[in-house]
Amino acid sequence: MDRLTEMEAFATVVDQGGFTDAARKMGISKSAVSKHVSSLEARLGARLLNRTTRRVSPTEIGLAYYDRALRVLNDAGEADALVSSMQSDPSGLLRISVATDFGVNHLSPVLGTFLDEFPDITVNMVLNNRYVELISEGFDMAIRIGELEDSTLRARKLTDTTKRMIAAPGYIAKYGRPTKIDDLNEHKLLHYSSQAGGSVWKLTAPSGEKRQVRTAGGLSVNDGQSLLNAAISGLGIAYLPSFLYAKAMEQGLVEDVIPDLPVETQGIYAVYPPGRFTQPKVRAFIDFLVHAFADKGPTEW
Repeated sequence: MDRLTEMEAFATVVDQGGFTDAARKMGISKSAVSKHVSSLEARLGARLLNRTTRRVSPTEIGLAYYDRALRVLNDAGEADALVSSMQSDPSGLLRISVATDFGVNHLSPVLGTFLDEFPDITVNMVLNNRYVELISEGFDMAIRIGELEDSTLRARKLTDTTKRMIAAPGYIAKYGRPTKIDDLNEHKLLHYSSQAGGSVWKLTAPSGEKRQVRTAGGLSVNDGQSLLNAAISGLGIAYLPSFLYAKAMEQGLVEDVIPDLPVETQGIYAVYPPGRFTQPKVRAFIDFLVHAFADKGPTEW
């Protein structure tokens, strides 16, 4: 006989206090319940129930087995529910954290298409420029750029971006073009105030040497789009990802300040809490983003 059925019959007898009520609960005959329990006791070589004409109660061994059997039955039920939910249509509230500049410029424009494809999902997109704790702050997922600090999260790469120093042609004409990293000390550098490493640019010299440049200056902003606007206005040199500057560079509004420097490439990732089961709504959105950004990056934005 099926072990789970035997366990279920035994646990139901204990729960209901007898074979008659257990049979009614399970929707089978009393003799079938009795047969399942007898088969279980025979297989285990132990008496699990004390039977009298008036009542049925678990033996000491039966009570210990009952506790373990409940866990197995609950796990089996959750496994069945898991399969059902994975095959069900994605639905529910999807709460996303994303940096303001990427969210405004690249996530917002594609959300309409996603919501049309999945009408049972509602999206709450939170734009901020800080590192959020997904689980404790109630987010289903986040979009993160660059090196992933939290290795406990699951991640799927969406695309790549590059980072370059950019400035307006007017700024270059007025202040001259730096030709090497050390020349940056004589220029106006625009600082991204939410940068994880502080007011420092981490650059790579043509030799491959890793360099750090302090960017404390006349303007600091906690938003990449605002830094781009400042650079276009000729206020200084900004160090930005291609998903922000690509269109401005194509239009001639900014240019690469030191073209000879190696290009830094960064991954753009969807991250979500760990676990063997990914919620259908999260999986659907990540699959959608992979497709939506298939023709993007590292410089094609």
